[in-house]
Amino acid sequence: MKTKLYTVSIYTENNVGLLNRISAIFQRRKINVESINTSISEIEGVSRWSVVVAISEEQIRKIIGQIEKQVEVIKAYYHTDEETIYQESCLLKVKSDLLFEDLQIQNIIKESAARIITVNRNFFVLEKSGRKSEIELLYRELKPFGIMQFVHSGRIAVTKDELKISNLLKAVTA
Repeated sequence: MKTKLYTVSIYTENNVGLLNRISAIFQRRKINVESINTSISEIEGVSRWSVVVAISEEQIRKIIGQIEKQVEVIKAYYHTDEETIYQESCLLKVKSDLLFEDLQIQNIIKESAARIITVNRNFFVLEKSGRKSEIELLYRELKPFGIMQFVHSGRIAVTKDELKISNLLKAVTA
């Protein structure tokens, strides 16, 4: 079976325990979740999840079917990287003296299009949004200087084509 990276978009009611049930669907099949993110959606009262997994298309179809069996799930979709516009972001905390004393760090920040979020006597914090490869490159370039803290978000994505979820919900609630 040929595996591919898929972004799963799940529209749900916001209920306690749903995360456990959805993650169990992946766990039972021994599928590693690369990233997961949840937020409000374009529809009031509806949450949107973005889950990234590397599996075959046959597996993703079965997973979508299982996810949609959950009572609180309104609709689930899956998309390839080519069908989505996506970003990730990170925060990096680095010792402040390096920012002022090392031109190489200033060049790394400039070339990576990272933003300085805060600077104080002891540290500075950078924010970088982009593709996973861009974030990993920035991390590798700053690692030799001593990263104090690092956090990386899950993927957020929108589809290139229109999702008919709003129309679907209007039909269901009418």
